[in-house]
Formats: sequence, C-alpha cells, structure tokens
Amino acid sequence: MIEKESKEIYYAHSSDNLEKSWQTLLEHLCNTAEIAKKFASKFNVSDFGYICGLMHDLGKYSQQFQEKLKGKAIKVDHSTAGAQEVIKLYGEKIGKLLAYCIAGHHSGLQDYGTAASSEGTLFSRLNKIIEDYSAYKAEIDMQSIKILPGLPITPVDQKYLGFTIAFFVKMLYSCLVDADFLDTESYMADKMKPRGNNLSISQLNDKFNRYFAQFICEETKINKRRQEILEQCLKMSKNPMGLFTLTVPTGGGKTYSSLAFALNHAQLNNLDRIIYIIPYTSIIEQNAKVFKDVLGDENVLEHHSNYQFDINNSEDIYSIDEKLKLASENWDIPVVVTTNVQFFESLFSNRSSKCRKIHNMAKSVLIFDEVQMLPIQYLKPCLLAISELVKNYRSTAIFCTATQPSINDLLPESVTPVEIMENPRKLYVDFKKVSVIKKDEIDDDTLAEELNNYEQVLCIVNTRKHAKEIFKRLKGEAFHLSTLMCPVHRKEVLEEIRKRLEPKNRKVCRVVSTQLIEAGVDVDFPVVYRSLAGIDSIVQSAGRCNREGKSKEGKVFVFKPISEYAKVRGYLERTGKVAEMIFRKYDDPISLEAIDDYFKYLYDLEGEEALDKKNIIECFEERRSGLEFDFQTAAERFRLIENNTYSIIIPYDEKAMELIEKAKFTSYPRSIARKLQPYTVSIYENEFKDLCQNGAIKVINNSFLVLENPEINYEKFTGLNIPKNTYGEAIFA
Repeated sequence: MIEKESKEIYYAHSSDNLEKSWQTLLEHLCNTAEIAKKFASKFNVSDFGYICGLMHDLGKYSQQFQEKLKGKAIKVDHSTAGAQEVIKLYGEKIGKLLAYCIAGHHSGLQDYGTAASSEGTLFSRLNKIIEDYSAYKAEIDMQSIKILPGLPITPVDQKYLGFTIAFFVKMLYSCLVDADFLDTESYMADKMKPRGNNLSISQLNDKFNRYFAQFICEETKINKRRQEILEQCLKMSKNPMGLFTLTVPTGGGKTYSSLAFALNHAQLNNLDRIIYIIPYTSIIEQNAKVFKDVLGDENVLEHHSNYQFDINNSEDIYSIDEKLKLASENWDIPVVVTTNVQFFESLFSNRSSKCRKIHNMAKSVLIFDEVQMLPIQYLKPCLLAISELVKNYRSTAIFCTATQPSINDLLPESVTPVEIMENPRKLYVDFKKVSVIKKDEIDDDTLAEELNNYEQVLCIVNTRKHAKEIFKRLKGEAFHLSTLMCPVHRKEVLEEIRKRLEPKNRKVCRVVSTQLIEAGVDVDFPVVYRSLAGIDSIVQSAGRCNREGKSKEGKVFVFKPISEYAKVRGYLERTGKVAEMIFRKYDDPISLEAIDDYFKYLYDLEGEEALDKKNIIECFEERRSGLEFDFQTAAERFRLIENNTYSIIIPYDEKAMELIEKAKFTSYPRSIARKLQPYTVSIYENEFKDLCQNGAIKVINNSFLVLENPEINYEKFTGLNIPKNTYGEAIFA
C-alpha cells in the first residue's frame, strides 16, 4: 500500500481531549490491517486479515462522516462501503466472505437475506446506495492490494462444508474486530492500562514443575495413583495435536493432571494459551484459584457470563469511551478459566464484543472439564465447533470427566479422540471408594430425620427451593449451599465445612446443597444422600464421599423425593428416568459400563434431532452453495441458558460496599464488574421482576443491579430471599 498526496486530512476517531490530536483514518486503517494480519497468520490467512483491516472503515472517507466527527448530529453508515468494495475486488465468493466481516464490524455478523430482506441483512447492505467514499483513492493505492488465495481449510465433514466456511468467516471477523478495538485502545493509551507482561507458556511450565517438585503429599494409595495419572498425562502430552479424552475417576486429581498435559503440550507445539472450560459459573472462582496458586494471579483470567457489556447493534457509535467500555475481554492471556456458556455462546454469537476473543481460541489447548455437561440440545453444533478448532485452527482439545459421554459416533470421521489414560477401567477399580445404594421414595421430614442421625453428612438436591426446605429441618451444626449465596459467602461456608471435616476436628457437619458442590468442590463426607438425577450427577456426588479413601467404604444413598419443592421438568426429569433404568440393570450403577449405557440410552431417548434442537447447523448448510449464511439467526437460537437472567450485586461486606461506591461513578464499568463478580447472584427474569416489585433492587451507573436492604433481603445462612413461588429450577444450582 502506498500513500498518495492528499490535501484534505480524513480522520477515524475524534477526542474530547483538546490537547490530543485526532487519529487519522489512514493511520487507523494501516494499524488495524497489520494487527488483523498478525492474528490471521495463526491459521495461515494473514492476507485475508490485512484486507479486512484495510477496508473496514472506507466509509469514513465520506464527507458526511467527517462532519459527524466534528459534531454534526447525523447518522452515517460507514461499514457498507468496504463490504461493497471487496465484492468488486474479489468477486462473489471470496469477496462475500470478507463482506460479512466488514459490514458487520459494528452491528454484528448479519444473515445474508434475500431480495425481499429489510435493511439488516448483508444482501441489502451490498445493494444499498451509500455516501460517496471515493476519497480513499487519494490515500490508498489499490494496485498494491494483494490477490487472495483460496481458503486453506479442510471440511471436517463434507456434509458440513457450509459450517466449515461460516466458521472461517467467524474467525476472520474476530481478527478484524479485535484489531479494530486494540488500535482504538492504543489511540486512547493515556486512559487504558497496558496489556501483556505475562509469562510465556514455557515459563509457566517451568513454574508448574517447580511447584510440584516441592509439593509434598501424604503417602497414601490414592495419592500414589494421582501421581501415576499426572505422569501418564505428561507422557501423552508429547503426542501430536488433536482431540483427547481424559477419563479419570472423581478425586483422581484431573485438574492438576490436565494442566500438566496442557502446559507441556503447548510448549512442545508452540501454542499460545490454555483455555479451561467448566460447566458452572458457581465454581469458576475455585478452579481459577487452583491455577493462580500455581501460576500466579497475573497469568490467569477468570471470565464468565455474569457481565456482558454488549455494543448496541448500531452504526451510530462514535464515542471511543463508549466503544471501549462496552468491549469484552479478548482473552490475550496465557491461561483463561471460563464457562460453557461464555465459551460456546461466544463461538455462536454474531456480536463484535463477544466474537472478539474467538481468534484466541486458535493455537490453544482447550480443556473441557466435566464434558458430560455439554448441553445435549446443542451437542452436535458444539462438537462440530470443537472439531473445527482442532482440524483447522491448530488447537488441541481434551474432554475431561469421570463419566465420558458416548460421543464418538457424533464426531466427524476426520476427528478421532485419543484416550490419555492407559486403562480407565483399572483406574475405576483403584479409585472405587463408595457403594451406591438406591432408596425408596422419601418425604422431606423423613429425609431430614435420617440426615439428623448422622454427625457428618452431605445431602445434594436438584432445586434451590428444596435445599432451603431441607435446611430448615436440619438440627445442630447445619450448613446450606446454593447459588442464591454470593461466591464470597459460599467460600466462607465451605471453609467452615472443610474445617469441621478435618480428622483432627471431627465436628458435627450436616450440609444440604444444590448440585454446585458436585463439580470440582473438594470436600470429603463419610455419607452422601443424592436426590435422583442422571448417572453422571450421581458419580459426581459420589466424588464428595470418602474422597481420600480413609474409610473402608463410603455410602451414597440415592433417593426419590416426595416434595412439592423438588419437582423438576424436562431434561432433568428425563435423566432421572434413564438413571432408574440403569439402577435396574446394574449392581454398580456408576461403573464405566453403566455410564456408557446411560449415555447411549439418553441419546436414544432424546433422538438425533434433539442433539441440534434449534437447527443451528441448518443456518449454515441450507444455502451454502451461494455462501448465504444466517449468522444472526444462529446467534439468536444458540442460548445455553434459555431464560433471561440478571446478575444482582450483594452488599455482603465492607469490600463489596467500597466497590459499589466506586461503581457509581466509574466511566469503565467492566473494570469494576470483574471485581464485583464474587459478590453477585444470578437470578431468573420472573425472580428479578418480583424483587423489583418488592423494591429490593436499585440500578447504579446505568450498569449495575444492586440489592437494597440486604439485612432484610439476604439471609445469613441461605442467601438471597426470593419471593415465594418464583424460584427458577436447577440451571443455576
């Protein structure tokens, strides 16, 4: 590209700071092009990234846009120009793929549409009459623009060719919008914190090895097996990149072992980061803490879906402050701990703020903890997306669980998983520390009476409402856990529980919890009661019983509750029914054979259509021959949490009060939002409305929902008070 002589100066960004020069348009285009080129080079399409960056803001060369920057109150479409230009340059195929990215770099990736479409489609944008932007020819020499090659990607399956191409568009789009954000951030450097300065993967691997060299565990049979598992993971990390399964019994130390695999594998293959994906928002802090303790706080980002400051679907956003405060993280950090919701909804989103991070999923190790928790109604598109990352974007994926779902038949033939453990069945026998006993139906009073007969016992139920009701009936030193308690509160309760469970203390400890305690919470009870649920959930419950193998055998009692507070519907009800089938067939309902059968029965019961219930894949296959994809429709359909939810900040302690006070006046809500995450409780829309009607919620800084009168609306033992009859079911645990 060659700059030509130009009398008039065109600008990309203005500034309210009188001492700060406005950013020229040519500078912004060149900077964005170079950054996008670097990002796209990770999957060998650097020239595609460069063109997207160079052409994305051509519409800012219009006189109308320049007048807008100077304060004139007009709306200007500045994204369509570049989209139309790349069609002229590169034709209907390659040009169209670039046009999706450029046209949507503010408003989001759009559906292609038809001749009858309204303005919000790519078809209508490509046929729109727009302001004259030809002034770009005075600054950009189009003769220097490179010819683009064909796409260097391979379909994971020929019948999903459209999905493969659309996934490429999403990756390229991510490179563009992140580059655009970063150059804008750089322009505003006097207001933004510097990025980077993290340790390399190699340095983190060394740090991990030093940590474990001085880590001393009590010499027990269980700890010896955990060490063997870690060593096997290190051995298998030398394998070529691809898809792996890690089948390790609960309590086998798979968190540390999978991290050991990931760090060594990433170092050997020159990968950029490790992304650890977990099922529950409620346990993200504790998983992140494990990594932070080993690798350092500054190298680990915990990022979930409690706060999303999405950019408005509008071209009319020219305030840089607004643009940056609404931008979400781009995951440019060595270790990310996130949730299924954040990971997959980002992959299937069409919004720039959510898609910004996607390109950083390339050249990564992706660890899916408790992979059986992948949502069954979206299982096929989720597995296809993971397969794309493995096949075309130089990533390795690991499916970690004690209960591997039967998904081999659902994966494309070109992606075959490799098991990391040599003999998972022998491991199951080595780690078998409990017996699972099926009880008859039981009412709440009888259940509470049985629990009160034990000094130390854990009861896990399916709904928050049921947990509260059982807790009311417990005697003596009793504890309650659910996501109606903010994370700081839950952490305090868990610390007290763990103290009481220590052999040197042996204090009375009766606990009732929702399923949040099942995944990754390190507690060790001699007896566990579990309300009927899927076999995978029962296995996780068993992992909280006799965890360290200090008793000859722990007892896990599975009961069917008779209670108006315990009713579950839909998927949770169906998994319970399939579990009852497994109990009738197997003496040991949590053996690997039983687990395999459980998932086969479940997938058969749900049917193949249920594995892509919202027809996400169809959005990219129905009109793939014309590259006519429905990005916006797919994004609207793909919602792991179907109900609208709201994050309520709890003024739980003095630190929370200080942060709330800062949040009232900050220009950058996201910086405060992350600090407030430990004080948030997520609730459903109907619960939110009822709290509002009771005057229990206030809004601050147009961004945060804060609980009013916590002394009335938040209980010491059970957390947020929800008005009767408005409890959500078990999604939040």
